[in-house]
Amino acid sequence: MKAGKSTAMAGEGGWAPRLAQEARLAELDTLLARPTEETINLEIERAALLGALNRHQDAQQAFIGILRRAPTHFSALNEFGTLLTNMGAIEPACRVYAEAILHHPDNPLARVNLANLLLRATRHAEAREHYERALQADPDHAQAHQGLGAVLADLGDRAGAHEHFKRGFREHAVSTLPYRGDKAPVALLQFVSSGGGNIPSGLFLDDTRFLTTVVVADHVDPSTPLPPHQLIFNAIGDADLCEPALKAAQRIVARADVPVINDPVAVMRTSRVENAKRLRKLPGVRTARTAALPRARLAGSDGADALARHGLSFPLLLRSPGYHTGRNFMRVESATDLARAAERLPGKELLAIEYLDARGSDGNARKFRVMMIDGRLYPLHLAISRDWKVHYFTSDMADQPGHRAEEAKFLEDMGSVLGAKAMHALRAVQAALGLDYAGTDFGLSAQGDLLLFEANATMVIAKPNDDPRWAYRRRAIDGAVDAVVAMLLREAARAGSRAR
Repeated sequence: MKAGKSTAMAGEGGWAPRLAQEARLAELDTLLARPTEETINLEIERAALLGALNRHQDAQQAFIGILRRAPTHFSALNEFGTLLTNMGAIEPACRVYAEAILHHPDNPLARVNLANLLLRATRHAEAREHYERALQADPDHAQAHQGLGAVLADLGDRAGAHEHFKRGFREHAVSTLPYRGDKAPVALLQFVSSGGGNIPSGLFLDDTRFLTTVVVADHVDPSTPLPPHQLIFNAIGDADLCEPALKAAQRIVARADVPVINDPVAVMRTSRVENAKRLRKLPGVRTARTAALPRARLAGSDGADALARHGLSFPLLLRSPGYHTGRNFMRVESATDLARAAERLPGKELLAIEYLDARGSDGNARKFRVMMIDGRLYPLHLAISRDWKVHYFTSDMADQPGHRAEEAKFLEDMGSVLGAKAMHALRAVQAALGLDYAGTDFGLSAQGDLLLFEANATMVIAKPNDDPRWAYRRRAIDGAVDAVVAMLLREAARAGSRAR
């Protein structure tokens, strides 16, 4: 595969495609002054074009006007749903797509668009139904196969997912996303894996600044030409799940002549088993002993003996590789609970993990998250919970002002909260990972050691909602996002200067 060379994407007098859009908008205004039988199609094109030009309110009003006169028009409904999705109005978008399906049940496009939003909300059963109905109408619908593959992957049916991914990404493994900026963009290749395990990048790959071409690395044909680009952002982050995609990404990177963010070779070294072995050698770091074992063995009569041979005892944690946010992850209290727990988890292989007790003297478990971006450390959050499985969205933060005050102190002065020993350990972890974008979840021992839960590239930066209780968190989160953007822009500029 030929990776495109660096390009500055520069132009004089404005960015040419943007100027063309504005010229077409003016042309449509002229044409619509003289109504014809084609008027509604021109109005829909105009409304969609307003959205592409970031005139969202004008576009929304235009679609509402069209639908008042033609409430069942498929293209108007579908394009309006797309506009609402791009605006982040997900629930209204779902209602509009549902209306399109009601009046046009055999058209697969609205079903796929609705299913994509349902999948994003992890409403798997509903998403699956719409993908399957879309494939009944069009058995070769690429996006329906891609979406159904994602549903099956999330549900643990990796084999079924792979078959749909093969059909869905055949000749569709490279796609360029819409660009809505009014200046020449930064052209960027984003590597992803078909089955998940990718870095969520929506907060920093702004479509008014970056022209992003997504490359599904594990399904791309090596002969497929890649468009000109200034840098590569490898968003494939889960070494336990994404080995085929990471190997494919390595082959592309080996022939690239542009900067690469998150070298796939470095990502490959961040599996949970590998991290447990290599990071425990760092001063001030305690990792959980981790072993990958066949699920059938753990569910069998000698499961506890197999764990003992790896130095593991109860209580311990079991998880299916490749899942995050606490999914398919449980604590097993004793040998008598092992078989039942293993049978409940998907996958042929499970990770058995030593339980690191991160509870403080108050009985609460604490999980810190620190992002590692461009050689610096950024505190992201502190989640406090009575439960051993600590995730921010299920923790006690919203209802406990004292917990929020503790987190605010961590965000404002990470060093004083963690202590010198833990800060030194964090810097050592960052150096060992060798990643441009990564993060780590950890607790603290009574001695100030890092109790390392996870350290890899798949860490999510999530912005809080508008609730005033979260105002103290926004500065830290914005700082991490700004650091990623600054890194990408600097590397793109470096590629441009090198090309000149």
